[in-house]
Amino acid sequence: MRIVAGRHRGRRLTAPEGLELRPTSDRARESLFNILEHGRLSSDGTSRLLEARVLDAFAGTAALGLEALSRGAAHLTAMDNQARACAAIRDCARTLGEAGRVRVLQADATRPPPAPSDGKATPCDLVFLDPPYGSGLAGRALAALAESGWIADGAICVVEVAGKDAFVPPDGFTVVDERRYGKARIVFLRRIGAGKPSA
Repeated sequence: MRIVAGRHRGRRLTAPEGLELRPTSDRARESLFNILEHGRLSSDGTSRLLEARVLDAFAGTAALGLEALSRGAAHLTAMDNQARACAAIRDCARTLGEAGRVRVLQADATRPPPAPSDGKATPCDLVFLDPPYGSGLAGRALAALAESGWIADGAICVVEVAGKDAFVPPDGFTVVDERRYGKARIVFLRRIGAGKPSA
């Protein structure tokens, strides 16, 4: 697996041995980053990537988060509940020379710790969630991450689920775009704040 574009274009990402991973396909990754970069989700037509504070939950290899850094994001928090995945992400960040801009957190995205209030990395304005297909965890994780202070008001959240999986956004999120790539469905949502309608 390689980074598709940006300053780290073509650099290889190492997957942790012994873990079953289902990385987002190159085609889907390129398409979703084109949507983020070309202003379709911004009221002023600007990229959602430049200087973004990024959260990659259910990170696995953190391919989405590291791709965002390559394309101009300011900081990445990669969250995964597997120690081997977290170790591999740290190794990739060091290899890319990005260790200073990557925080790796071993945690369950459906029961995350409170977000740190350092002002550097959180709250995040771009969030990727790629839970295991068929798990039904995406909505629970979005709600928990928002409640714990990880997701900024107005943030764009990109959720990948299987095409056949049901996905209902939690309160405070509204769907702004949706695409299908083979067996995958990618849903773009905006956080609209607590207590506001989600539709």
